[in-house]
Amino acid sequence: MRIVCAVLRAYTIVVFARVALEWVPVGDTHPVGRVRHFLRLVTQPLLGPLRALIPPIRLGSVAVDLSPLILILGLNLLAQVLC
Repeated sequence: MRIVCAVLRAYTIVVFARVALEWVPVGDTHPVGRVRHFLRLVTQPLLGPLRALIPPIRLGSVAVDLSPLILILGLNLLAQVLC
């Protein structure tokens, strides 16, 4: 059970890192861009279906994607139940 808890916590950190690196304006060939690309590959299997279910919230000319927040809340809830 400790392994499951560690994986849930680590995945939460990976989602946070992806959200933070999405704001860094570098190309995919830059080292930060390569890390961002890897984080996209790792998080997309869970974020993709959430994005299909939860459309972005429009705030004027800006759209806010809440799927990472929902995923982090779900992971934390699951960790509290299991750990």
